[in-house]
Amino acid sequence: MTTLHLMVGLPCSGKTTLSKSLEIELGALRLTPDEWHRLLFGQDASHPEHDARHDKIELLQWRVAATALARGLDVILDFGLWSKTERDEFRQRAAALGADTKIHFLDVSFKELLERLDQRNKHAAEEVTFIPPAMMDEYLSRFQAPDAQELSLNAD
Repeated sequence: MTTLHLMVGLPCSGKTTLSKSLEIELGALRLTPDEWHRLLFGQDASHPEHDARHDKIELLQWRVAATALARGLDVILDFGLWSKTERDEFRQRAAALGADTKIHFLDVSFKELLERLDQRNKHAAEEVTFIPPAMMDEYLSRFQAPDAQELSLNAD
């Protein structure tokens, strides 16, 4: 059965690295908003329109994903999916298209995330999205990790 793979975790948890591996392993379509965002808007994490821009990219990517799922192609959404409500919504969307859903939760300590962020921010602007370290506290406060019950809903 076709599967929608949801990459869940905070920035620097390894979502994109894992999604790139899954893309090859599964022959799936990978959709990573940060890649499109950098191409369209550059490094704009502190820009007032950043979140609105990112939401539009995710909407466009979902439209592509829905078409691919309906045609029988596995899809990887490398969105982060910080809230349970958002994950439930994508699970329902996938089911409406006849697809299963699998959550890939990358659970990394906050200390490790900050260390990875420091290293990541040293890369070239076209390779990674720069995130000011001060933003990570806010991100952590907004993140709802999936619990065992939610993870038990994964397709095998």
